[in-house]
Amino acid sequence: MQPTFEGPVRVRVAILGCTGSIGMQALDVCRQHSDKLEVVALSAHSRTKELVAAAREFDVHAACVTDETHAQDPVLGELPSDCELLVGPDGAPALAQRDDVDVVLVAIVGAAGLAASHAVLKSGKRLALANKESLVVGGDLLMPLAAPGQLLPVDSEHGAIYQCLMGENPREAHCIWLTCSGGPFYGRSISELAQVTRHDALAHPTWNMGAKITIDSATLMNKGLERIEAMHLFGMGLDRIKVLIQRESKIHSMVEFVDGSVIAHLGASDMRIPIQYAFSYPERWGTPAPRVDFRTIGQLTFGAPDMEAFRCLKLAEAAGEAGGTLPCVLNAANEIAVDAFLRDELSFTGIAEVVEACMDAHDRSDVVSFEQLYDVDAWARAHASTLVAARG
Repeated sequence: MQPTFEGPVRVRVAILGCTGSIGMQALDVCRQHSDKLEVVALSAHSRTKELVAAAREFDVHAACVTDETHAQDPVLGELPSDCELLVGPDGAPALAQRDDVDVVLVAIVGAAGLAASHAVLKSGKRLALANKESLVVGGDLLMPLAAPGQLLPVDSEHGAIYQCLMGENPREAHCIWLTCSGGPFYGRSISELAQVTRHDALAHPTWNMGAKITIDSATLMNKGLERIEAMHLFGMGLDRIKVLIQRESKIHSMVEFVDGSVIAHLGASDMRIPIQYAFSYPERWGTPAPRVDFRTIGQLTFGAPDMEAFRCLKLAEAAGEAGGTLPCVLNAANEIAVDAFLRDELSFTGIAEVVEACMDAHDRSDVVSFEQLYDVDAWARAHASTLVAARG
């Protein structure tokens, strides 16, 4: 894990997905460390007003709107005069390959981030990865492209594991304890979960996140996806990546070694910390978040997840163990199901039911190309949409 990327004094950053929760927090990190970071490129899907505001604040060289239906939004005329504007889904990968970019934060939501992550790794730039779906869907193809020190995980858990393994021999790791808050419904039964509303599910107890990932955290699909991500990042089987409920969200993950020693990463529940580390690595800069006073926490509690009540976690385990194209189906079906739940077209427990039905209908095959994954993704989305419509 020795770094091979040495940027200029001021690291030039592209933030893909700058109007989402992670993107906005990344911009905050860049404000706090303007002497070390220069924002040169930004992308957003449809929130053009926020994109233009950020582009003007940081005087960026290039901006992208990936949703073509917003290409003519009048506010785009207020971009800096020398700012290049790209439009469409190919624009974000194009920003990632610009010569004036050193580090790319991929904070695009969902499988749409795969092409951008691929572009970053191919261009030889550092990838600050906040899009777990890239590895869930295309980890078999992406990981062989990553040079040592090139891919820095931004998920708080994977960033924690990365740091716990620094200076250690990965072959001496016995297992990973992947921590999880348990979400807003920890301890509830399947029958109780069936009554959950969209409003209930969006109320996460410890983290401030976007709607999609908040629902994934409530179903525990997020933790299932993170297990698959960790499998690719750290070269471990799922049987050695254990989910641990840590309600206070102060332990971000732990690595247990063969001699019984455990190294844990603790800190504030603030995503700006792992975002900043992905920008500053291998250095550490002044904290962007309030410090934790461990004298006032009172207690740290632990528990095991209920994989029967939270079936998405079990489905993700099955997909990860099977590998190949099945994780792609899992992710695509989940994105459709979560969107339907957020539009009140599907029940909370219906999310897992739709995902399972898509997985059952899919003939798994080995991953051979990005084109194959895009085809599988499209099939799974269409099939999941049909299943949702049939339930309506």
